[in-house]
Amino acid sequence: MRGTIPGPQNRGQPTARLVRFAPRTAEPKEPQPVSTVALNPRATAAGVLADILPGTRVRDALLVASGAGLTALGAQISIPVPPSPVPITGQTLAVVIAGAALGARRGIASQLLYVLLGLLLPVYADGASGAHVVWGSSGGYLVGFVVAAGLIGLAAEHGADRRPLLAALTFAAGQLAVFAIGVPWLKVAADLSWGDAIHYGFTVFIFGGIVKAVLAGVVTPSAWRLARRVDGRG
Repeated sequence: MRGTIPGPQNRGQPTARLVRFAPRTAEPKEPQPVSTVALNPRATAAGVLADILPGTRVRDALLVASGAGLTALGAQISIPVPPSPVPITGQTLAVVIAGAALGARRGIASQLLYVLLGLLLPVYADGASGAHVVWGSSGGYLVGFVVAAGLIGLAAEHGADRRPLLAALTFAAGQLAVFAIGVPWLKVAADLSWGDAIHYGFTVFIFGGIVKAVLAGVVTPSAWRLARRVDGRG
């Protein structure tokens, strides 16, 4: 009904009017950017490199064993630094890589497994084994491996191993945790003064520690880039 024209018979009464509403047109939506996380869920959402691999408990067990094996292999690269009773080895490099690749929990487990294996098998530096090594001059460094793997793994879980500079600084800091335990242990076990313990247990290893941190700082970010590339192609 369009309306009523007022006349004599309906003058003074309300008049009805028909109101037409124009249909509301939907506003065009702008295209949303495609999330790279959705495209590459494994390579970008993983906390550490090990999380890219499929599996759960069996995978974790194999990774922990691999971390222990890597440290055992690094222990066989041993360079004596007389008169220091502690040689330069590839162990700390292995610890750094294991911690970053496995994360805190699995990194700690891998180094605990390594220390326990050394009680029975010749996997310590220079093929040594037995409890006397743990209680000796090098024992503090073995304990430090466990702590360092946990700290580096925790940092890696927050992305500290994905950029070369940050990774190298993180790995250098992780090695300091090894010396923080190893030097006092060396002082007591070898009955050294603080000056000698710091010199023979830390100073002589500074250059090697820097080289290992830089090397690992190149390896782990490169592994992340490779993982993203492979995952993107898949």
